[in-house]
Amino acid sequence: MPITMVKGSVPMEMKKVSISAKRQITIPQKFFSMLGFDTEAECMVRGNELVIRPVKTNAGGEFAEQVLADLISQGYSGTELLDRFKKAQKEVRPAVEAMMMEAERVAASESEYASYGDVFGGEGNE
Repeated sequence: MPITMVKGSVPMEMKKVSISAKRQITIPQKFFSMLGFDTEAECMVRGNELVIRPVKTNAGGEFAEQVLADLISQGYSGTELLDRFKKAQKEVRPAVEAMMMEAERVAASESEYASYGDVFGGEGNE
């Protein structure tokens, strides 16, 4: 039976799962459905926690318009624009995740403040 707790203002559900001899776990059906898992999961270490989450196939899509506008303003077009756009889209999600992890460390007073330019680069940081 899942246990519901509140961490800050975010409700958390927790369920103990077994780990097989081959280090395999089964994601509880409720969590699997609720979070939208399909055939792949991302696994990462955050502090002393193991985070398993659904793979997001639309990584960086929320910034597509801004990325495209920036590349066009830099004078790219045609095939070169498409190539640069694909490359930039692949870089958005890791940059956002790095920024989020840094924000968590700053909130926990484990790190100093990092600016948008520190994370994403900018003029003079390329």
